Amino acid sequence: MIIQLVLSLILSFNAVQVSVDVPGTIIDHSPAATRQYIGSPSIAVLPSGVYVASHDLFGPGSTKNRTIVFESTDRGKSWRRLTMIEGQWWSTLFVHRGALYLMGTSREYGYAVIRRSRDGGRTWTSPTDADNGLLLADGKYHCAPVPVVRHNGRIWRAMEDAMGPGGWGSHFRSFMMSAPESADLLKASNWTFSNRLGRNPDWLDGKFGGWLEGNAVVTPSGRIVNILRADFRAGPTEKAAIINISADGRTADFDPETGFVDFPGGCKKFTIRYDRRSRRYWALSNYVPEEHRSANPERVRNTLALISSRDLRTWEVRSILLSHPDTANHGFQYADWLFDGNDIIAVVRTAYDETGGVAHNQHDANYMTFHRIGLPW
Repeated sequence: MIIQLVLSLILSFNAVQVSVDVPGTIIDHSPAATRQYIGSPSIAVLPSGVYVASHDLFGPGSTKNRTIVFESTDRGKSWRRLTMIEGQWWSTLFVHRGALYLMGTSREYGYAVIRRSRDGGRTWTSPTDADNGLLLADGKYHCAPVPVVRHNGRIWRAMEDAMGPGGWGSHFRSFMMSAPESADLLKASNWTFSNRLGRNPDWLDGKFGGWLEGNAVVTPSGRIVNILRADFRAGPTEKAAIINISADGRTADFDPETGFVDFPGGCKKFTIRYDRRSRRYWALSNYVPEEHRSANPERVRNTLALISSRDLRTWEVRSILLSHPDTANHGFQYADWLFDGNDIIAVVRTAYDETGGVAHNQHDANYMTFHRIGLPW
């Protein structure tokens, strides 16, 4: 049965006002003409109830190393900018032991870094060395705003390096990071890193381009796995890949015979979270409707769907949250989201119309928008 969702479509205006009906609450707008596009939306809720959101900027007009942080004190109805951080990109916001953290890379394919804020995101530590948030400085790293999960006394988060052979897709090697919940997360020595797994070009009948942007997830049997976006564009359905992680976090292994699963929207970034009330896993993904299936699935981002599963292997579309008939210049992508009481709250990288024009394309977003989705549990 399809869950009927109620979307809050409230317009607000940050630094730049627009006259078009952009769905959701506008947190930030970077006009397409700037050639600075909005990426990596992330959201967290502080113990005080304040919402904090962030995004980075990519594109030829950007420096590819800046993240902007915002706050909302009225449950997402309005937002204000707190700060811009240089040396932070592709990052996840999360709250741990009362503090706010931002974890990602130092720039495009930079080092792996983490920062902490004790004042709600206004000021942040600087990852100057291995005792202050510089976790990996031995190569090129990649990630996205993906879940940080607590399980068996540890914190878990997936990441990739970009040191495999070839270019985008094929060069990503997946691994899992974990640390004791009681540890100082800024100290690199407190983190455990699994081995790194690259793609095999023979998998999926030679049509597997690579994996990236993995989700740390606890399975129904209590194991940690890494569920990744799979660059597979040739079949009737999109795929995700499930990598098994050992209990100590040191070993990652993948069985290509059982590790690929059908996943609506799996060719684009998605976020998976578990809800104890429904005993289901939920994700927001760029499902491709039937009328667009002749196009490249990696670039069809005009539909944002709520999907769910009981076992992480069989997924179904439960509802369409956002949609636009145009696939070329409209996208609702990279949604990061949390449960908030009986609602889902989400921030979305949105490519949409603006005064006098449109987004550069569906990928190069010109907005970050906030959405509240009421769920009748």
